[in-house]
Amino acid sequence: MALKIRLSRGGSKKRPFYRVVVADSRMPRDGRYIEKVGTYDPLLPKDGGERVNLVEDRIKHWISKGAKPTDRVLRFLAEAGIMERTPRNNPNKAKPGSKALERIEEKKQKEEDAKAAAEEAKNAPAEAPAEEAAAE
Repeated sequence: MALKIRLSRGGSKKRPFYRVVVADSRMPRDGRYIEKVGTYDPLLPKDGGERVNLVEDRIKHWISKGAKPTDRVLRFLAEAGIMERTPRNNPNKAKPGSKALERIEEKKQKEEDAKAAAEEAKNAPAEAPAEEAAAE
């Protein structure tokens, strides 16, 4: 039996409230669970102490029995100092997509064209009076 420490949703529509439960991984999200080991209220402010409540000794007990926390619960456990969470690294996440790269290239091309036109306009009037003076 694969045990998970996960969130089980409760509350009403548009007003979520979660229980932190130990459940068999094959059970539905809001279905049968073995034990309730905490609560999570996402509507409370992040710095509020009542946002996440955990029963630490029971969580440690279930972890020793082989229960694995989900990603969100692991964040709560790391904040409480129960488990260590290694940060994930996705270097491609910050890179722009193909359409954004095309827009950036177009913008660079327009800037280069504008600079070249300004350079030509700067050089052209300087030569034009010299040619007129030579013609006279």
